[in-house]
Amino acid sequence: MRQPGFRSFAGTVLFLVYVLIYVLIAMAIGARYLDDAGGLAQFVFYLIAGLAWLPVAMWIVWWMAQAYKKPPE
Repeated sequence: MRQPGFRSFAGTVLFLVYVLIYVLIAMAIGARYLDDAGGLAQFVFYLIAGLAWLPVAMWIVWWMAQAYKKPPE
């Protein structure tokens, strides 16, 4: 098995920065627009916001895993 390289490091940093920014934006939107909304509206928003980050995160992990599929040079 190959040792983790730059792609793994860069992907990990990118993933952490992405999740941090995404969470802050989702919280800001929820706090600003859903403060007076009912419980069902808040539940639906946070359910969707809680799952919407996954496609980008899955792409980052896929990109990182591509380094392990290449034959060693």
